Amino acid sequence: MAVTTNESGDTVTIAVTGRFDFATHQEFLKAYKDLPKGEKRFVVDLSGTEYMDSSAMGMLLQLRGHAKNDQEVELKNGNDGIKEILKIANFDKLFKVA
Repeated sequence: MAVTTNESGDTVTIAVTGRFDFATHQEFLKAYKDLPKGEKRFVVDLSGTEYMDSSAMGMLLQLRGHAKNDQEVELKNGNDGIKEILKIANFDKLFKVA
């Protein structure tokens, strides 16, 4: 998992690689927990994600609660399988999915 911040400092990108499941919970939490709540926009880059389960979806909901506002989390670059999971769970209504 890699974490980067844009030049202006208002957007944090979290790139998830491999499996996005409960085993990555602590690492995912560390990516944002020390940032002030409600001040950042987040992008979760799923281009390197091979697998995603329900615990990952719970982690995304927690991140959503930490973001600048409810619509300030973007999920991008997921493969077709991950996009389908997000759509079935109606996450495309909670997040910007690109």
